[in-house]
Amino acid sequence: MPKRIVIHAGFHKTGTTTIQKMLRHNNQLLRPDIQVVLRDGMVSLCEAARAYSVSKSALDLGMVQFETAKTLQKFTDFSGTLLLSSEDLSGHMPGRRDLKSYASAPKIFNAIYSAAAEVFSGVEVSFFFGTRASKPWLSSCYVQHLRATRITQSMQDYAISYIGSAQLDKVVDAARNAVPHAFVVSSALEDCSLFKLGPLDPLLNHLGVPQLTKGKFDILPPANTAPPQAKIDKLLALNRSDMSDTYLKQAKRALNQQVF
Repeated sequence: MPKRIVIHAGFHKTGTTTIQKMLRHNNQLLRPDIQVVLRDGMVSLCEAARAYSVSKSALDLGMVQFETAKTLQKFTDFSGTLLLSSEDLSGHMPGRRDLKSYASAPKIFNAIYSAAAEVFSGVEVSFFFGTRASKPWLSSCYVQHLRATRITQSMQDYAISYIGSAQLDKVVDAARNAVPHAFVVSSALEDCSLFKLGPLDPLLNHLGVPQLTKGKFDILPPANTAPPQAKIDKLLALNRSDMSDTYLKQAKRALNQQVF
């Protein structure tokens, strides 16, 4: 069984896409000691976590525990560190499906931990989170919603509506209370700007990856970065237009291909 399980559960817009692309690209450098499982390796678990964040039903929470166990049972013969990385393990991003916060996340973490303790009794489990200052985090979430949904609020109105969701350190504290027998670690995105590997660096340190191995990593550019303000303004105008959803998607796709 794994000697250690690390759950990198987000949060959204804290460098997670950059981290995951770097992990995928440099995966061979981590083997055989570290097995990386990204979203495409645990789709049902991620969907169960997202479903529970909306429904808050006992059935969906039970599915989180079931899908965690099902995912972990694939690695009974693995003896190294198992890393599960997806921001969807925290549920939906606040702002989706009328969610105002990560209020459901601690119960999701407890279900994940309970499944891990049941499948691999005695194994060390830790949770790793990326955090970010409130103002840039809200701004980044807003742009993500503009791209993916039909939100029509201005940035200022969105920030007022969702200011309560931006206290990520409090969610980390709630996670500690929810999984008292697990290690809970966090890293602020602002503290990673001088690291050669950016937000991936603290996670690799938590995994115990040697400096020599880290030095061999190919560095990829930051992923999913914010577009220029002119494009943000055009996205908002498109969302506020009366075009159908089908044409809106086409217009956004065309806008995304334009150089600003």
